[in-house]
Amino acid sequence: MASLLIVEAVVVAALGLWLVVLAMRAESFNFLTFLGDLLFVILGSGGLVGAAVAYRRGKYFGRAPAVLANLIALGVVSYQVQEGLWIIAIPLALLASATLVAALRATPQ
Repeated sequence: MASLLIVEAVVVAALGLWLVVLAMRAESFNFLTFLGDLLFVILGSGGLVGAAVAYRRGKYFGRAPAVLANLIALGVVSYQVQEGLWIIAIPLALLASATLVAALRATPQ
C-alpha cells in the first residue's frame, strides 16, 4: 500500500513540476498560477508521502488522505476521458483504482 502511495506522490510531483515549468515559460507570467502549481506539488505529493509514511508505521490516519486523493484522481480520469486523452486516463485510472482498493482493504501493519 505504501509503495503505491509513493508512486502516486512521484506522479503528482512530476505533473506539478511540469505545470510549474509551463507557468514560468508562458508568454504572460501569472504569479498566482505559478504559486498554485507550486502549492499543488508541495501539498499534493507531500500529503501522499505523509500517508505512505503513516502506513509504513502502522498508523490508521494515513488511510483517509489516501482514499480522498484517489477519489479525486478518479474524478480527474473522467475529465481525461471526456477530452479523449486515453493515454493519460487509462494508467491513472488503473493506479488510482488499485491504490483506492488497497487503502480500503488493507490495514496498516
